[in-house]
Amino acid sequence: MEPSHKDAETAAAVAAADRGASSSSGVVVQVREKKGPLRAAIPYMPFPVAVICLFLNTFVPGLGTFVSAFTVLCGARTDLPDRHVCCVFWLNIAAALIQILTAIVMVGWIMSIFWGMDMVILAISQGYKEQGIPQQL
Repeated sequence: MEPSHKDAETAAAVAAADRGASSSSGVVVQVREKKGPLRAAIPYMPFPVAVICLFLNTFVPGLGTFVSAFTVLCGARTDLPDRHVCCVFWLNIAAALIQILTAIVMVGWIMSIFWGMDMVILAISQGYKEQGIPQQL
């Protein structure tokens, strides 16, 4: 039985990784997460506010996201610096509505919980940046 093309590619990749692991070439690989507009509109909030929004999103899908939309109007920064504050506010309102409307089929509830977890993660990362501590999450 002949090895498939995919097996040959996998073997070549493993061999290249073995060679790279044995030599210290000093190559640095950087990975960046590309965020969509809704995900980038999540505001960086203080940690207690983010935890409250997570709690609200867990028990009433979309409510924490709705509350977080108003933190944008109060000056919370987002990953969309080139967009106007009102645009980012409405993106958060749209995310809350999507969570509320799709909660009936559980998709919105799960999305709402993950959204709240992202809020807490962003609050923690903001705390590290403000204190000058290197982030190791």
